[in-house]
Amino acid sequence: MALISVSNNALQNITAVPASIPSGALVLLSTQTASSSASISFTSGIDSTYDSYVFKFYNIHSQTTEDFMWQCNATGQTGYNETITSTTFETYNAESGGTPGVGYDGGRDQAQGTSFQPLANNIQNDNDSGGCGFLILYNPSSTTYVKHFIGTMTYMNSTQTQTIYSAGYVNTTSAIDEIQFKFETGNIDDGIIKMYGVK
Repeated sequence: MALISVSNNALQNITAVPASIPSGALVLLSTQTASSSASISFTSGIDSTYDSYVFKFYNIHSQTTEDFMWQCNATGQTGYNETITSTTFETYNAESGGTPGVGYDGGRDQAQGTSFQPLANNIQNDNDSGGCGFLILYNPSSTTYVKHFIGTMTYMNSTQTQTIYSAGYVNTTSAIDEIQFKFETGNIDDGIIKMYGVK
């Protein structure tokens, strides 16, 4: 690895950071809007250009009350059924107060499973309900390491706020170049998903 240096030696004298130093900036690559969509897939733009990719969810509204989830394809593969090992926990608090809680959600983790990985548990289909959050997929183009991910989604579940935290890895050393989002059975009635590369 080459050593990167700046020409001015004192921190107070630095006027510009060399272009080769990552800035951490998000670069918008693609935006998709759902309209009674069975799924939303990103089938291009995931490559070695960026070390990680961020998918942001804006007011994902379900046609029926159910889980919102994702899966991916390794290069040259189809079916969105890569092997995933994951953990999931949730927090919640009701509109009426009551007793808020936090707990491990063993029903939505996977141990070498090939199912779609839940990002949210039972997003309501009320007119004013929806879910917002993000998924980060790290180094998807690596052909050496498994592909780690972190996801967080907050949403209305009946009359309470609920937030799901999920993390794990896609257990393949093949590059990942496609990803799909969907509800368990019903359509994505409305919502926006944006894909960013992290510069």
